[in-house]
Amino acid sequence: MQEAKVIEIGCGEWGFRNLPMREHFEIAREFGFKWLEFGIGGDQIGRLSEFPEPNEIEDFKCLNEEYGIATPFCCIENDFTLSDDNAHLQMLDKVKKQILAAADCGAKQVRLFAGFTPVEEVNSEIWERMIKAFWDADQLCESLGLTIAIETHGGITFDEEESAHHFNSVSTDPNSLNCLIEQLPPRVGFNYDPGNIKAVRPGDKDCCLTIVNERINYCHLKDWKRQGEGWVAVAIGDDDLDYRPIFENMNYKGVCLIEYEPLHDSRDGIHRSLNYLQRIEEQSELLSFQR
Repeated sequence: MQEAKVIEIGCGEWGFRNLPMREHFEIAREFGFKWLEFGIGGDQIGRLSEFPEPNEIEDFKCLNEEYGIATPFCCIENDFTLSDDNAHLQMLDKVKKQILAAADCGAKQVRLFAGFTPVEEVNSEIWERMIKAFWDADQLCESLGLTIAIETHGGITFDEEESAHHFNSVSTDPNSLNCLIEQLPPRVGFNYDPGNIKAVRPGDKDCCLTIVNERINYCHLKDWKRQGEGWVAVAIGDDDLDYRPIFENMNYKGVCLIEYEPLHDSRDGIHRSLNYLQRIEEQSELLSFQR
């Protein structure tokens, strides 16, 4: 009998963006998580400031010690597909400063985006700037003992009903993903978020796993459910994205982070996500989840 694959589960940060940082740790402790994601920048209450001062970083590290929860995963907001060259250089400079802050916080991985320009509008000039930016950022990360994970995330617009409409970026389009893998530094991987792939291309049942499988070094767990002509973010198990074959076939052996996005019922959404993982474990002899 094949030994079960043990998958460690941690807690993502985006659903906590309106909560003070201490409450992130309190919720994680309630659920028995050993791993917690944090963010820098983006003007969110639940994140460290755009350029954290030493005292803010020290306060954050004290929370790590007080709660006994590790925070090696850091989310940074960026777009490396901006059309204006000066804006791009400013973006890269900001990212480098935030990578330095992430390292000071004790992070080991930084989640970056490739960008949110529609894939068909990414010309050769934008593409080359984007690739160079990742080489530059990776060089800095290597000197600090960090690795980069690019989230598989399309662009999003919202309608009057607050439904999200997703479109392909370079990190969700299959052809672009293949080109990224060929041209990125070998150390740069992907934050695999199959829910985001589903929302861009619902017919892709593989959710690009076959393309990125060898380069996954980070993972978010969520789903999207139809709302009118668009989508609304939900917990895994709330809609039809089947995570069992994804877990069984994914080569990644690191921590998978529950990223429950809605703000009004964070605890309940995490609880539903964990219940779904328990159901998968009961159905499969190949999988075991632990916090």
